[in-house]
Amino acid sequence: MTPAQAENEAKTGALRPVYLVLANEPHTATDVVRALRTAALAGAVPGLNEDQFDAGERKVDDALSAARTLPMMAKRRLVVVRQIERWEPRATEAKDAPERGVVTDPFEKLVEYAKAPSPSTVLLLIGTGLDKRRRLMQAALRDGYLVACEPLGRGELPGFVERLARERSHALAPGVAELIAELAGPDLSPVADALERLCLYAGPEQTITEDMVSACVVRLRTQTVWELTGAVARRDAGAALTALSDVFDPSESVRLIGLLAWSTRQLVRFEAALRDGASPPEAAQRAGAPPFKARELEQQVKGLPRTALESWLTRLCDMDRDLKGGSKLPARALLERGVLEMCAQGRSRS
Repeated sequence: MTPAQAENEAKTGALRPVYLVLANEPHTATDVVRALRTAALAGAVPGLNEDQFDAGERKVDDALSAARTLPMMAKRRLVVVRQIERWEPRATEAKDAPERGVVTDPFEKLVEYAKAPSPSTVLLLIGTGLDKRRRLMQAALRDGYLVACEPLGRGELPGFVERLARERSHALAPGVAELIAELAGPDLSPVADALERLCLYAGPEQTITEDMVSACVVRLRTQTVWELTGAVARRDAGAALTALSDVFDPSESVRLIGLLAWSTRQLVRFEAALRDGASPPEAAQRAGAPPFKARELEQQVKGLPRTALESWLTRLCDMDRDLKGGSKLPARALLERGVLEMCAQGRSRS
């Protein structure tokens, strides 16, 4: 079951007696748990029909006893068990031989409960990093109560940003969804936080622009970054280093790489659209850039080999890794070296 399917069940009120939520993406898992909790406790007296357990502090029998308890003046009882991976037996416990016919494994007890659950309880099991070979995982997958909250791929992040913006009645200027994803991703919580701040900054139902991102998410002007990208595209090492000096901020070095990667991807898409026969304004639209940038993009890709653009992305990936601890050089030295290498790569005309 996908997170969206679980949230839809919550909206319709058609809840299952057991859910196993794999919280490998915490933001998504939080949304799912919130939706299921709200639906399960609808109409209930607050505090009377909800039990919260941490698997590191309580035994599985405590949770199952609560799950078998009838609700009080309500349709359902909710039992939430977090960090169920902490019920994995320790090495010393695993050596102890149980009595014949006695089930001691907490996960096996959960499997047995799920076969005949209490119809008036929603048992919400939350965990990460669970062994897929466990019977609980296999049973949850087979019987449809496994909710896999997995991290989104890089290509899915802009769509996530656009969906959040629509939910808040905001439009995004061309390229802004990818820009936010590049600067705040890949974890969804920072992305959602960045968009929330942008919505508040923009005001009700206003379009969120690149300038707003520069003011609210990162202390770097996107126009200055485009000047840096343009200088690299012209193979003008002096202008590129000057632009880098203007935009450099030690605390924003990693985000500067994100901005450069974002602008480079727009160039790659723009160049590909031109090769497909699109006009510059059409190519700008395909690249996720506003039409007024068409002339600027056209000048930047003029005479620039596609292989150079592709090599820039590889070099930026290396720079990002180095800035995050892969090199002992100062951030400014790493950026200057990378920019000079990108200028040199651009000289290999096709």
